[in-house]
Amino acid sequence: MAKTTAGAKDPSAAANASAASRSAAPVTETRWLSRDELAAWLANSAIMISLPAALDARMQREAHLTFFEYMVLSVLSEEPERTLRMSDLATRTSASLSRLSHVVGRLEVRGLLERARIPGAGRRTVAKLTEAGYQVVVAAAPGHVAAVREYLIDGLEPRDLAALRRIGTAVNAAINRGSSDMDDST
Repeated sequence: MAKTTAGAKDPSAAANASAASRSAAPVTETRWLSRDELAAWLANSAIMISLPAALDARMQREAHLTFFEYMVLSVLSEEPERTLRMSDLATRTSASLSRLSHVVGRLEVRGLLERARIPGAGRRTVAKLTEAGYQVVVAAAPGHVAAVREYLIDGLEPRDLAALRRIGTAVNAAINRGSSDMDDST
């Protein structure tokens, strides 16, 4: 994030430059973060790391679900017929199919959702929230909303909420652009 000492170059720079010269990408100099950029990055890193951990701990304590399990159930609860293709569910929960499949398996064992194959070619599967799963997510939702309010929303001014929304939208767009660039190159 920062130079190792004022004016000294990063010790791995020579190795990186050598590796970069072997690749097709042009060599560019690192754009180090300014003090303000570094402070903003560190503040947001704390949110990215500590907020999900706090939400997860509270969800497990109050509803006996992980935060990710809750998100899977919540996304399904908002869908028509409480059903969604696994690939779409993975996208909506920002999860790999492998991680999602593992969690869905645990939720199936608990009777909270079911999987079914879609007829036709390919390995297409849907996840369907059961009535028991719906009852669990409905019971857990007030605690989740209370935690989101306590940890994030209630400490912000209306202008902060608008800024947070703009920031989240911009970051998500940049991530999605990067994902499509990677998809295009494979």
